[in-house]
Amino acid sequence: MIREPVDIAPEDPGSELAELLLASYIQELNVRFPGGFERAQGINASHDEYRMPRGVLLVVRFGARAVGCGALRKLDAGVAEVKRMWLDQSARGLGLGRELLGRLEGVALDLGCSRVRLDSSDHLGEAIALYRSTGYREINAYNDNPYAVLWFEKALF
Repeated sequence: MIREPVDIAPEDPGSELAELLLASYIQELNVRFPGGFERAQGINASHDEYRMPRGVLLVVRFGARAVGCGALRKLDAGVAEVKRMWLDQSARGLGLGRELLGRLEGVALDLGCSRVRLDSSDHLGEAIALYRSTGYREINAYNDNPYAVLWFEKALF
């Protein structure tokens, strides 16, 4: 099987492409969550939190198509948070989620963080499986995201 080239690179969080990918992410959550998903009810961060030196938004390109994204922001001196990780249905099962998560963890290390946290919904089983298989462990809630029922953390070194 020939695999198209994969590129995972920073994107300005305010760009048209970033907004398009985040809209697709929100649309999927709206379908998968009972009662839908309201962006305003979730924890929102400014675009600046996903720009260096505070964080990053990465876009996954598979061949010529942008097929996903993931963001990271620094919460405090030693902890970063993964947010808005999403892949188009057509790009799932190819290892791109694992690759994206690894790149986000690399950025966290570059920012001087020794731990990464994230939250998730129990309606996102494949995401939870990815987090657990890459070393994330359940922790107590660290935020008040109304859509989260699980919170995870991973020590990076």
